[in-house]
Amino acid sequence: MANTPQSKKRARQLERRTAVNTARRSRIRTFLRKVEEAIASGNQDAAQTALRAAQPELFRGVTKGVLHKNTAARKMSRLAARVKAMGA
Repeated sequence: MANTPQSKKRARQLERRTAVNTARRSRIRTFLRKVEEAIASGNQDAAQTALRAAQPELFRGVTKGVLHKNTAARKMSRLAARVKAMGA
C-alpha cells in the first residue's frame, strides 16, 4: 500500500492511465474485429474500408504507448495481405 504522498499520487495517476489505456486498447480491438468480420463475410470493398479505418487507430496506439511499433506493423501487414488475397 502507498504510504508517502508522492506514492499515493502516483497510484492515483496509474489508475487513470490504466483506464485510458484499457479503453484505447479496446477501441483498437474493435476496429480490428470489424476488419476480421469483413474478411470473413467475403466482401472485399467492406474489408478495404474497414482496414483504412483501422490503420490510423492502430498506429495511434503506437504513438500513445499502448502497442509496440512492430506489433502494429505486423498486424497491419497481415490484415492487408489477407484483404489483398480476397481479390485474387
